[in-house]
Amino acid sequence: MSYEYLLLLDKEVKYVWNRPWSLMSCLYLAVRYLGLSLAIIWGCWGGMFYIPESPSYHILVVLEWGASVYFCFAEAILIWRLHALYSRSKLLLYVLVGLFLPIVALLIGTDIYLYSRPHAFSVKELITPNAKYCTFSFNIGPMPAIYTSIPIVCYDAFLVVLAAATLMRHSKERREDKMKPNTYMVMIVRYHIMYFVLNLTNQILMVILWAHIPTQAMNLSELFSDTMPFILAPRLIISIWDTHAEDDCLYVSAAFADCMCLTSPPMLEQHEMGSDIPITWPAGVSCESVHREQN
Repeated sequence: MSYEYLLLLDKEVKYVWNRPWSLMSCLYLAVRYLGLSLAIIWGCWGGMFYIPESPSYHILVVLEWGASVYFCFAEAILIWRLHALYSRSKLLLYVLVGLFLPIVALLIGTDIYLYSRPHAFSVKELITPNAKYCTFSFNIGPMPAIYTSIPIVCYDAFLVVLAAATLMRHSKERREDKMKPNTYMVMIVRYHIMYFVLNLTNQILMVILWAHIPTQAMNLSELFSDTMPFILAPRLIISIWDTHAEDDCLYVSAAFADCMCLTSPPMLEQHEMGSDIPITWPAGVSCESVHREQN
């Protein structure tokens, strides 16, 4: 995770610290540094069973609650991007947030039930031919984790369907004009699908941890859950910023930090003629179509 952080550090300085603050830059910093902190603590936590039980349990509770907070920030990124794809529709934003609030309440209840009670966990002794050591043990069956994960997966699926629907509509319109789909729309939908698959996998792995699986399988599940979610969300934001920085479209004047390339009216006349009156076109229309209209 530290290596992954260093790989993106130069772009973080370029797109976050050297630019005005925005909602998306704040979300980036939240998922980047919260995720990095959680991943590093997870990596160190395995050896803490040899310290007194109370500190180890409290660290576990902090990690599990922190993972839920991280999930909420990552979902907020998906909601904000989807809001942009639908021409910054306030109605859609209210619907998505209204549906997400019960998910947040469910996460709080799940964390209280599964992780915030000391008797939900224990340490068991494993004896091998060469060593004797302690490992983690879950005392609650997998069914509560399954029930609580279903609404989360369904909500992510709903976001994917909305993203795919707007891309299909956009692609159909562009095919009629014999043009390629907008790069940013394709990227956002692709990341929605990737995040859905990742979160589905993560939910499945979190469920099987409660099913008394072999220690080796538990370690692999924890390795995935403690790294991959913390890698994808920051890269989702950075890659879109990076693509926008390298875009040669002359008529996108606003930064893509808050999805404004697809939604804000570019200052076409100001660029061409020095006028202060902007000319607008529908959200998602790229510079190629503007050039064609001008011609």
